[in-house]
Amino acid sequence: MEKQKDLFKKALELSLPILAGYLFLGISFAILAISNGFVWWLPIIMSVFMYAGSMQYAAVPLLIAPFNPGQAMLLALFINARHIFYGISLLEPYSKIKSHRNYMIFALTDETFSLVSSLHLSNHEYPEKIYFYISLLDHLYWISGTMIGVFIGTIIPFNSQGIDFILTALFFVIFLNQWLEQEDHTSSLIGLISSIACLLLFGEQYFIIPTMFLIIIIFAFLYQKEEA
Repeated sequence: MEKQKDLFKKALELSLPILAGYLFLGISFAILAISNGFVWWLPIIMSVFMYAGSMQYAAVPLLIAPFNPGQAMLLALFINARHIFYGISLLEPYSKIKSHRNYMIFALTDETFSLVSSLHLSNHEYPEKIYFYISLLDHLYWISGTMIGVFIGTIIPFNSQGIDFILTALFFVIFLNQWLEQEDHTSSLIGLISSIACLLLFGEQYFIIPTMFLIIIIFAFLYQKEEA
């Protein structure tokens, strides 16, 4: 029992930077939803059972517009396609986890992936249980931010224009933090150059999936070259 408490404390310590980001993101999402006419409990339900970050922001205009299932499916696919590649890269550490695996797959966000993958690739051996605690804590941070945002949004009127940019700002901070921590910037440069190239070729609405495939192809080529 003591060991589990120590693991939980370690996960809490490691995830504190995500706490700061998720509180603001959750608050911003809830304010955006409430200011667009959502009932107070709907943003909370979305954060508990949907928990999709950028897709939750995108869902706000989708839910208040005339229902278009084709557009909704395509938008969800393009926004969340990156999680396919996140999952592939975590097959090894997650395959060793017997309990809570389904929840951890559900709770795999960009920030959780960034933290879990950095632990997996570090020189330290971390028990698999700490991955679950990190996933759970990040989810609770997001829900807490949403609940605070609902409270604020229902008592104070807000102009929500531009509020969704906070998500882009968080992604940039995560990228910058990884850049500063790593000596070898090859992977970061591959991702950056691939994204810019596909953005120019396919446009801002359709570049995510081609970018992911391009990155996978480049890394597969580099891996085969290294093995040879």
